[in-house]
Amino acid sequence: MSYVIGVDFGTDSVRALVIDATNGKEMATAVHYYSRWKQGKYCNPTESQFRQHPLDYLEGLEISVKKALAQCTPDVKSQVKGISVDTTGSTVVAINKQGVPLSLTSGFEENPNAMFLLWKDHTAVKEAAEINKLAKTWGGTNFTKYVGGVYSSEWFWAKTLHMLRVDANVRQAAYSWIEHCDWIPAVLTGVEDASQIKRSRCAAGHKAMWHEEFDGLPSEEFLTRLDPLLKDLRSRLYKDTYTSDIAAGNLSLEWAEKLGLSQEVIVGVGAFDAHMGAVGAQIEPYALSKVMGTSTCDMLIAPLSEVDGKLVKGICGQVSGSIIPGMMGMEAGQSAFGDVYAWFQQLLVWPVQQMLSRTSLIDAPTKAKLEEEITANLIDVLSEQAQHIPVTESGILALDWLNGRRTPDANQVVKGAVAGLDLGSDAPRIFKALVEATAFGAKSIIDRFVAEGIPIRSVIGLGGVAKKSPFVMQTLADVLNMPIKIARSEQACALGAGMFATVSAGIYASVEEASAKMGSGFEQEYKPVPEHATFYGQIYQKYCKLGVFVEKEMSSSE
Repeated sequence: MSYVIGVDFGTDSVRALVIDATNGKEMATAVHYYSRWKQGKYCNPTESQFRQHPLDYLEGLEISVKKALAQCTPDVKSQVKGISVDTTGSTVVAINKQGVPLSLTSGFEENPNAMFLLWKDHTAVKEAAEINKLAKTWGGTNFTKYVGGVYSSEWFWAKTLHMLRVDANVRQAAYSWIEHCDWIPAVLTGVEDASQIKRSRCAAGHKAMWHEEFDGLPSEEFLTRLDPLLKDLRSRLYKDTYTSDIAAGNLSLEWAEKLGLSQEVIVGVGAFDAHMGAVGAQIEPYALSKVMGTSTCDMLIAPLSEVDGKLVKGICGQVSGSIIPGMMGMEAGQSAFGDVYAWFQQLLVWPVQQMLSRTSLIDAPTKAKLEEEITANLIDVLSEQAQHIPVTESGILALDWLNGRRTPDANQVVKGAVAGLDLGSDAPRIFKALVEATAFGAKSIIDRFVAEGIPIRSVIGLGGVAKKSPFVMQTLADVLNMPIKIARSEQACALGAGMFATVSAGIYASVEEASAKMGSGFEQEYKPVPEHATFYGQIYQKYCKLGVFVEKEMSSSE
């Protein structure tokens, strides 16, 4: 018997999953919510600043793994062979020469600029625009060509340059910069030299413009022309990258003792959550795997021979081996999905919170319970009411760009919009329009792939929204006019990490073999209603026209 551990670092929490490597059976799981993040520390949503302290990650890693292992019998614990992790991305931090994030060093403990810049931190919009302009005008190689031709403020170079510009103390102390998915394996294996950390092909290719054609990262000439502050940084980063079937090393003595495991345990090279989630959901060539949570990440794989020479415009990159070694991995996604619904929920809950805080009719514990109950059930109630509204009863049209637009054609400056309101526009109807908007945003991604010669033959749904929101999923199936299969596993990302762990530990020879042996299949399929699909095809055209208008107006106002 062999067991592995998949660790999934999400936006709000970290989950550890202990898995039977022979059949994919989920033996135990545990979740830890980041304590500092939960308190809203180091974040300023009005400025799109979202920072996470590395202590949240370290504490969450230890607590979740130990809690999961505590649910297992001693023989399971003794037969753990590998650990692999996935994280959000691009989630970047400055490190010293030893590979330690600056916020774990003296003088930087409470400095948000020395912490991880979460994927949805959009403080680097200006830097992203400069990268895009220079890439197309400097006369040399266009280093954005393998990341859809548009560089995003969510990604590595924009965030790194922004931090170098705004914080002199960080600039002086930073030796290098690292992605979250690269740092955790380095911690687990005890690496104490930044130059020795194995860097993820997934993160480097999709977010840092790494490519074999460029002999690694963008050239020194390009980077220094972008800003002299980047001079010589390329030499302190990396040239080689590794797919996630490769071992990063063995578990260090420190972490073996912390977790109660053997130093013989192999730690795999990390990757992003949606990439490993796609493997956990048993992705196949030309199946679009959609991780649907606060945002969406859309994954697609294709045989290298079939997409050779094709450059898909406006996506988040195409990288050989980023999802499955030997396959081209392509990424797209929406900057806000569940976050759109959460925004509307908070909008409606705000007056309730304010009035409850002022009333003397009920006691404080009752107030707290009432507020908690309303908040917890509001989206379900809205969904229940919205699904009874005839699909053809339209008039309200929304854009899903409340957190900017990731794809197609990244633009984090654009804003959301709601049009067509009248005195009959109640909360369920506005919610319905917001759900339709997120579905239209998803359709625009599929349309871009198809227009660029990449067929989409099926759709796989995973993540919290896919598992828990039938109204959203049926609307999405109707808008896409395609069936959507829902992955059975509640923890597809952690399961995918576990599959990679089996390969890096030598249990299976390939990711494909691990997926076939350990996959749990699908639990449900949403099928489009033909008349709904026809109607939404017409409304989608209006969504596109509204998007063109809003983007043009926002750009002109800038």
